Amino acid sequence: MNILIIGATRGIGLQLLDQALQAGHTVTALVRNPQRLTKQHKRLRVITGDILDPEAVQGAMVGQEAVCLTIGIGVTWKPVTVFSAGTRNVLESMRREGVRRLICVTGIGAGESQGHGGLLYDRLVKPLLLNTIYADKDRQEALIQASEADWTIVRPGFLTNGLLTKKYRVISKLSGVTAGKISRADVADFILEELAANRYLRQSLLLTY
Repeated sequence: MNILIIGATRGIGLQLLDQALQAGHTVTALVRNPQRLTKQHKRLRVITGDILDPEAVQGAMVGQEAVCLTIGIGVTWKPVTVFSAGTRNVLESMRREGVRRLICVTGIGAGESQGHGGLLYDRLVKPLLLNTIYADKDRQEALIQASEADWTIVRPGFLTNGLLTKKYRVISKLSGVTAGKISRADVADFILEELAANRYLRQSLLLTY
């Protein structure tokens, strides 16, 4: 499969890139700073560009079969628009190129997962440190859910650099659920499994142990 990863230089995106190449996929990585992505592979193409640049996104979209959106930013109290504005560019480029499949990673606290992160996270961490980020993740999710794409939204629990276990829960109904930890490697594993199986089309999911 030809997979475009946007956000491939670290975290889940980098794990996904490595696992996708190991699984035999052809990967295009759209990155702002190619020096941060040192990996080389015959099935890896690195394109320099920003998700906020419609032309860069359009160029990277050509020939793709699926898009994985894994961008993230550091803590900020300033207004955030990169998630929604970037996703708007991605969806438009997908429409133009006839690419249907999109998997987007947001996080616990986005959309209807708000209130499922546990007392400390829900009452202190998210409102004090992540409020502007998650306000834009909400806008991002709304754009995706209103689109004609074959989308899956992935909301990981609290991310770790732990090992790949392939033993995690995929939860669509959140009543009575509180998120726990999950490794970035396992989130990447789920994304690849879902690209192959398409079991959760047009669903928003919590991943946790």
